[in-house]
Amino acid sequence: QLQLVESGGGLVQPGGSLRLSCAASGFTLGGSAIGWFRQAPGKEREGVSCISSSGGSTNYADSVKGRFTISRDYAKNTVYLQMNSLKPEDTGVYYCAAAVTYVCYDEEYEYDYWGQGTQVTVSS
Repeated sequence: QLQLVESGGGLVQPGGSLRLSCAASGFTLGGSAIGWFRQAPGKEREGVSCISSSGGSTNYADSVKGRFTISRDYAKNTVYLQMNSLKPEDTGVYYCAAAVTYVCYDEEYEYDYWGQGTQVTVSS
């Protein structure tokens, strides 16, 4: 069964850090571009970051540039999202998604597999 599982969410104070993980089972992430998306309460889901299948290309939403870093570990079949200097507006459910393609896409419909999401809450 093909599955993506996110972990690493939680409650953190403003200025704090979290590292989210996206682990795959049933397939190899190495042949896929991986995106992270988030959905804040009452808002539409938005793209946060993406890493190409080779790992050679990454992109970030303007709101997280300089604070978030996406990376992948092929041996562990896992993609990470390191989130630093967190702000209350980063609060939301974070999803990872896999697109069976080499390059990153902005549109959600390009992604073939989705995880169930992990909650990130930034609050004092």
